[in-house]
Amino acid sequence: MSEKQNRPRRPRRSSGPGRRPPRRAQLSSLYRSIALWALILIGVGLLLQFFMPKEQQRVDIKYSEFAEQLVNENIQSVTITDKEISGELRKLATTTTGGDTRSYTEFHTILPFEDPELVRRLEVRGVAVEARAAGTKWGQILLTSLPWILIIGIWVFLLRQMQGGGSRAFSFGKSRARLLSADTPKVTFDDVAGADEAKEELEEIIEFLRDPKKFQRLGGRLPKGVLLLGPPGTGKTLLARAVAGEAGVPFFSMSGSDFVEMFVGVGASRVRDLFEQGKAHAPCIIFIDEIDAVGRHRGAGLGGGHDEREQTLNQLLVEMDGFESNEGVILIAATNRPDVLDPALLRPGRFDRQVVVDLPDVRGREGIFAVHIRDIPLADDVDLKVLAKGTPGLSGADIENIVNESALLAARNNRTHVTMPDFEDAKDKVMMGAERRSLVISDDERRSIAFHEAGHALVRMLTPKADPVHKVTIIPRGRALGVTHFLPEDERHIYTREWCENQLTALLGGRAAEVLILHERTTGAGDDLQRTTDLARRMVTKWGMSEGLGPLTYGDEQEPVFLGREIAQHRDYSEETARLIDKEVKEIVSAAFDRAITILRDNEDTLRRLAAALLDREILDSEEIRRILDGQELRPLEVEATAVTGADIPPAVESEEDAQTIVEEPGAGDGVPAPVGESRPAAVESARAREETPLTSDT
Repeated sequence: MSEKQNRPRRPRRSSGPGRRPPRRAQLSSLYRSIALWALILIGVGLLLQFFMPKEQQRVDIKYSEFAEQLVNENIQSVTITDKEISGELRKLATTTTGGDTRSYTEFHTILPFEDPELVRRLEVRGVAVEARAAGTKWGQILLTSLPWILIIGIWVFLLRQMQGGGSRAFSFGKSRARLLSADTPKVTFDDVAGADEAKEELEEIIEFLRDPKKFQRLGGRLPKGVLLLGPPGTGKTLLARAVAGEAGVPFFSMSGSDFVEMFVGVGASRVRDLFEQGKAHAPCIIFIDEIDAVGRHRGAGLGGGHDEREQTLNQLLVEMDGFESNEGVILIAATNRPDVLDPALLRPGRFDRQVVVDLPDVRGREGIFAVHIRDIPLADDVDLKVLAKGTPGLSGADIENIVNESALLAARNNRTHVTMPDFEDAKDKVMMGAERRSLVISDDERRSIAFHEAGHALVRMLTPKADPVHKVTIIPRGRALGVTHFLPEDERHIYTREWCENQLTALLGGRAAEVLILHERTTGAGDDLQRTTDLARRMVTKWGMSEGLGPLTYGDEQEPVFLGREIAQHRDYSEETARLIDKEVKEIVSAAFDRAITILRDNEDTLRRLAAALLDREILDSEEIRRILDGQELRPLEVEATAVTGADIPPAVESEEDAQTIVEEPGAGDGVPAPVGESRPAAVESARAREETPLTSDT
């Protein structure tokens, strides 16, 4: 087999952790390098010892002493080499150097000047004269060259190590894809839940690889590319790992950032090498994670495009659907920013399928919980349906984190099983942060927080068609000083104007309580006001819910793909229209604030009792809030059950602190699903908008 055919098999030897043969090979190469340099150093030492003069009784004397011995006719023979004279005396003589007297018969001295009469005087006194030509001083040359030899050797050694050794010393343009081998821990589709449609799309591709004739007999062809897009944490990479476990064909995996280097052309070379490896192992699957690192829109951004990234993208486009065919090589890519990808990359023929991996619904969340609790001993009170219902808006990664935190909490409390309260506490910790009971809060601030949260809870409980309150707390968590949880009764995909107005009224309940009871306005409502203004502005400019401005959208958010989101917004309306928009937004928010004031004024006694209960107990659940609204007494704290029966964390929070909040309603950001019947580009934009809505947002 040719060298070119052998080359793609190299990644198999170094792919994946814990491969004993590659580790031994690396150690063997290291030992050989060390032995080689040791032999070089030993050889240099032997050469120095060979060429350096051997130790003998020859003594260096002054030229005056040499002249004196010559006058005394005590010199028997000399050897002259350039300006050096060495010789032997007839009789023993002594010399003093540095206070040390030494006897000698062999000597060595240096001529201080040219003496044309020296040879004649030596012959007159019967001295045997021998002349030698000046030879090469190899010892001195080696001593002078040794530092350079060491520097060059160390540089070569480091270069070999950085580039993977030996045959890859200058392999900048080689692909860094990892070929998953048979002993890699496998992930299958049984380990994936909450993405049934995406699994069906990928299972069909795997079936095509296993039995292509089933599809080809009707004229079908193998898809060239599949793009997985969706918010972070929804399982795009996990799906790719499941494809690797199920496919039964070679699976190459790499990141989009592996193509990017400081040298222009290196990324394109790596793309070519990657597809050469793929064609050598066809049929095979190539997975590129975070493809937006290399697939961004060309010619955009400040100062023009990025030469290295654009050349890499051009090569990727050619390899996927260019002049040469790459039959049998399927490219699967994942990204959470489909809006910044180049249109040429998204067209059919390259990425034939775009699979949206969205946030799971209630059944999907229940399946995700079931996957992650396989190895966790559960108590009898754990109900996965309740957990799934209580975690709307959470991704698979969030649910995995909650399950892990619940196991850690149970272990910290020395329990043998994970209980339902462990899951509830884990949700609080993951989504809001750990409790900060050590935070010192004055009595006045604590009273202000209690009335603020009581206002949120009471307005929401008394507002028609509003999501019911699940829990209210004035215990600081993370950076929030107080939190009101509310739990949607159903999964929502479209939102009415009435629902949005109810959300505005509930969001302003905290500020209304401050004005009505405390007769002051605090900074604690800052985040509520920001979310209220954002929701009202979207009602007017994006969703056409304003009677005065009509069913139109205002403002074109075409964002520079290299400058972040909403850094610049194109305003396609006049100054007069802008004033009308501001007027409509103010009227909508003011009307919501008036409704909140009216609700609290009509139920002021209930508001005061609710705030007093919060100051006394710090946490109130939905049952206790309902008892206060009905005028009933609360049960004593010492006999209350500690377990929470309902789901603990809803998707939205009104927070006292202008800080961390949990949001899901449309006013909390861009988190509104695409309306029914929306076009595909708009649906993709809506999917990106849902991704932009964080579970915790800092303002």
